[in-house]
Amino acid sequence: MAAHTDVGEDAAARRDRAVRAAVEQGLVGGTDAAEPLTCLLDTAGIRASAAALTSAFAAVLAPGTPVLHAFAVKAAPLVPVLRLLADAGLGCEVASPGELALARAAGVPAGRTVLDSPAKTAAELREALTLGIAVNADNPQELERLDALLAAAPTTAPIGLRINPQTGAGAIDALSTATATSKFGVALRDPGARAWLVRACLDRPWLTRLHIHSGSQGVPLALMAEGVRELHALAEEINAAAGRRQVDTLDIGGGLPVNFTSDEETPTFAQYVAALREAVPALFDGSYGLVTEFGRALLAKHGLVLARVEYTKTSGSRPIALTHAGVQLATRTAYAPAAWPVRILAYDAKGVPKSGDVVAQDVAGPACFAGDLLAVGRELPRLAPGDLIGVPDTGAYFFTAHYGYNSLPRPAVHGFTVGPGGEVRFRLARPAQSLSAIVAEAGGALGDALL
Repeated sequence: MAAHTDVGEDAAARRDRAVRAAVEQGLVGGTDAAEPLTCLLDTAGIRASAAALTSAFAAVLAPGTPVLHAFAVKAAPLVPVLRLLADAGLGCEVASPGELALARAAGVPAGRTVLDSPAKTAAELREALTLGIAVNADNPQELERLDALLAAAPTTAPIGLRINPQTGAGAIDALSTATATSKFGVALRDPGARAWLVRACLDRPWLTRLHIHSGSQGVPLALMAEGVRELHALAEEINAAAGRRQVDTLDIGGGLPVNFTSDEETPTFAQYVAALREAVPALFDGSYGLVTEFGRALLAKHGLVLARVEYTKTSGSRPIALTHAGVQLATRTAYAPAAWPVRILAYDAKGVPKSGDVVAQDVAGPACFAGDLLAVGRELPRLAPGDLIGVPDTGAYFFTAHYGYNSLPRPAVHGFTVGPGGEVRFRLARPAQSLSAIVAEAGGALGDALL
């Protein structure tokens, strides 16, 4: 269970306290003897986000409504994180054999696990059905594959079908999953698709769920809610045609956007629930069980990258700080900086926030790649060798989804709690990757294989 935390201290204060403690305890530092890079997770903040999610839905759902909040493992595929969230009442949404293995290693029960993926193999489907894991089929060919598997070995696993409501794109095209030509799900508005969907469900009494995931970073709440309204309407149509309550559960996915511009947590889960109540009030009347699949919104605000400034220089009159955090952690930022800007916090070598006059400067990473930049022309107190930079809001999809450019090692990840007296306690959630592990992954034991 969680350690007692000073609940009167906000997340930003806990973060700064943890940075100083990380330096004092030797987890990272400005000297050559210390680690130049480490990553922190605020466990109290993670628990608070999980509680905000569960309470937002519980406050409006009809009593007795079955609900599963399944964390999207892709957002932070670390077993200790999954265990922490399971302890806070959440299950897991998995999208690969690897993610399923992580969920099982974390002790998440099959009945609290959901398998989604647009390209599941027959072996993956067979394993999920055998274990009793809920499966959301992506397309007609996958339904035919399930027909054969169920004929050979019936299952008690809940099975659903993913729908693409084709409600449109958000601000980031690559993350918009409900466009007219999205690769995900059965396109609801294509000619003849709606009638086919109803018939497909009537022909398969074991199809008892419908699934949607139309939200993600850059998608507004109203557009997310519109997709859920379309899902609910389709379920009502199928049940009316069946003359019974065949579809009994709606999996509404996740995708709540995150504010990356400040410490404010917005939009909130409560605001999303309010948007859903306005768009589709019947969703909460107890007619259907609910599943959610949030990821980024639960973890992003509670992660911090800490990296040492190794050198500073000037090029073309532009000050540049060369650090140990870059494309290997903030891959999307390096390749699509306009869509994925990050904040930079400046600390001195002791982990104390820097002050003084600000200077426009670039903050660069260690990779041999000109685009390996966390920020360009960012106004910060002038950074110096031995200082530290902090990159907040990185608890999801940043340091937990390592990009192995230049064979840069994965950094250590430490969870932290702040006690009532202000003491900071760290727990290792993932060790730093060793150089020998990098060599092993690169076929080190097979050196003569191609001679």
